[in-house]
Amino acid sequence: MKVSVLWTFALLVGICATLAVSPSPSPLPANKPAFVFRSAAYWHRWSNNDQHEFTPRGQEDLQKWSDMVTINLYPDARDGDALATTVNAVLGNYKNHQATVLKTDSVPRTPDRPAEHYIAVVFGQPHFIEAAFARFKLVEGGTGCSIVYSHRIYGEKVGDQMSTWLKANGPALEKALMSWSDVPVPVPTSRRTVLTSALCPPLISAFSL
Repeated sequence: MKVSVLWTFALLVGICATLAVSPSPSPLPANKPAFVFRSAAYWHRWSNNDQHEFTPRGQEDLQKWSDMVTINLYPDARDGDALATTVNAVLGNYKNHQATVLKTDSVPRTPDRPAEHYIAVVFGQPHFIEAAFARFKLVEGGTGCSIVYSHRIYGEKVGDQMSTWLKANGPALEKALMSWSDVPVPVPTSRRTVLTSALCPPLISAFSL
C-alpha cells in the first residue's frame, strides 16, 4: 500500500511538472508538424504565455525566418464586443509601429457563428520588410484568438519585391486564412493553471496519505 501511494504521488508530481513547463497541453514529437497551412508543414518553435510561434522546416532560426504562423490567445475577450475591442487595440498597435494598413474587414455574425475580423499590414524595417495577415475569432469555449501569417523578405530596398509578392499571394492568403477550419488552438494559460491545480493537490495532502 505504501509503495502504491508513493508511486501515485510521484506520478502526480510528474504530471504537475509537465503541465507547469509545457507550452501546450500535448507537446508534439520533433518529427511531427503541428499543422499544415497552404500545403506547408509548420513546427512549434516558441511559446510565451498565450503567444505561440510556428515556422516550416528549415526556418528554425527565429531571428531570420521567411514564413511564420503566430497564434495569440486573448482570454479576456469572451464575446463579440470584447473581441472587437481587442482587434481595434491590435490595429492601433500596428499603426503605432508605423505599419502600412493594406486591408481591414469583418465577417458579420450569424446565428451559428460569431463575427470574425481581418487585418493585413506591412512593416518596413532597415534590413527586411514584413507582411502580416491576421484573423481574429472566438474559438470554442469563448476565448478570443488571432491567427497571424507573416512573410518576410530580407535586404535593403526590397519594397518592390514585397509588392510583387503581395500581388501574387495576398488574395489567396486571405482566403486560406479566413477559411482555415482546423486551426490548432492551444489551451490558454489561465486554463492550464486551473488544470494543473485540479490534477495536482497540495504536496502536504499527498504526503499525509
